[in-house]
Amino acid sequence: MNNFEAIVLGLIQGFTEFLPISSSGHLEIGKALFGNKHDANESLLMTLVLHLGTALSTIFVFKKEIFKILSSLLKLKINENTLFASKILVSMIPAFIIGILFQQKIKTLFSNNLILVGVMFLITALILSVSKGKRCKFKMVSFKNSFILGVIQAIAILPGISRSGSTISIALILGIEKQKAAQFSFLMVLPIIFGSIFKIFLDIKKTSVDIDFLSLGLGFFTSFVSGIFACKWMIALVKKSKLKNFSYYCIFIGIFSIYYGLL
Repeated sequence: MNNFEAIVLGLIQGFTEFLPISSSGHLEIGKALFGNKHDANESLLMTLVLHLGTALSTIFVFKKEIFKILSSLLKLKINENTLFASKILVSMIPAFIIGILFQQKIKTLFSNNLILVGVMFLITALILSVSKGKRCKFKMVSFKNSFILGVIQAIAILPGISRSGSTISIALILGIEKQKAAQFSFLMVLPIIFGSIFKIFLDIKKTSVDIDFLSLGLGFFTSFVSGIFACKWMIALVKKSKLKNFSYYCIFIGIFSIYYGLL
């Protein structure tokens, strides 16, 4: 993988991981445009590095909140922070089940299939549109809502379905306060991301792969920096209730994906 491609994929991962436009869908488009010419193990290693970059950018943005949660857990205190951590664990259940049972089948189904990816983008546009105008009832995230958001996160395994866009939109529809909705959406994915990174790492260990440290470093750096910017931007957009603006982009990229797939 050349350095230019690594930078482009890093920017795609960094921005689309947090903005409501589906990182997995855009990576599928990126691979298609670059011709999918890379060795599977090389591509897998780059995927690991890019996801690590955005995971660390999430930790950087929410470092204060994460420190409070970890501090409460280590002190065995039952308070708002430990309850928040428990709700994140509840949200992991659907994604864990779907990931174990169906993730490989889903990846096979969507591999190089931009028509299906395009349809999922259009569904994302619909979800973003539905959330517009929903009045916040200043609810906190409950255990019931945590599980519901976990189900939405599991569905977002489908390339083209935005994980952040769908979980935040559904949280707003459920009446959860805007900032809490964004915070829970971004923190609930961290255990899933690190679990996926660990799984990818184990898969890579079983095979031999030539490591291009420069391209990996560039991919990591661009995904980390752009991820920080996109995460902060997304939080600001949620507060201003401007998610619907991204639905127009999802419609455009969805139609483009379907058209490109048909060609």
